[in-house]
Amino acid sequence: MNQETQMSFGFIEHPDTWKSRTRDEVLMAVKRLQEMHTQGMLGGEFMPEDSHPELPLGSAENYHYFTLPMALNYQRNSYALWRAAAKTYAGPETAYLFDPHRVSKAETDDVRIHLLKHRLAVQPRKHIDTWVSLCVTVCELLHGDIRMLFRSCGSDVALIRDFVQVANKQRFPYLSGRKICNYWLYVMDQYTDCQLQNRGKLTVAPDTHVIQATIILGILPPNMRDDPEIPSAVSAAWIEILAGTGIEPIDIHTPLWLWSRRGFRPSVYPS
Repeated sequence: MNQETQMSFGFIEHPDTWKSRTRDEVLMAVKRLQEMHTQGMLGGEFMPEDSHPELPLGSAENYHYFTLPMALNYQRNSYALWRAAAKTYAGPETAYLFDPHRVSKAETDDVRIHLLKHRLAVQPRKHIDTWVSLCVTVCELLHGDIRMLFRSCGSDVALIRDFVQVANKQRFPYLSGRKICNYWLYVMDQYTDCQLQNRGKLTVAPDTHVIQATIILGILPPNMRDDPEIPSAVSAAWIEILAGTGIEPIDIHTPLWLWSRRGFRPSVYPS
């Protein structure tokens, strides 16, 4: 568990400080968080994914750059992950790792050495298997180009999620997960030219920080923290809270994430 996670969990160790909030109270807090984010009060001037090479937005290389590392983004420091991705892409020996065709034809031991070189992979077996499997999937189902998924689905979120999370779930290791798939599509919308349609179908990505922020805001009680169903509960709660407001759930992910990393400061509720 990294320092950020310890800080977030520690903040809610005292249930007597927790208070349930009404929807109106939460919506006012959300607006305050959005304002603080816009004003730079939460930090985030440089987000993890900002560590990237300057590639044409619509290029296959750019799409693969923001897809493949996502499959390794599990219990990782996001900033360290994307710094490692940038170093790997910049390396003469390792840049090929972002080309699914070349990875699918390469020796697994070579892929392992090169993924570990800059710590893009930190698990010498699982991460390598995940990366290779995903590259093989892209080659076999999408002609080696992840852009084909977006083009064939008209960049519609619901159709993309159905392809990845339902029809071919086992072929998209980790990327098909309920948490990361939403965030992956959000990142693609921000850093490529895919221009997602039907964005309302994207829920918040209920990672550790978003879960903790949801609890601190008084939406879910602290005793749910270790409930295995809390990711689903968090997603459902934000859909209900934001319904009819014009705010898409995925658009509050970054303010919640940054607020959690800052120890839930500044406060969004009157003391």
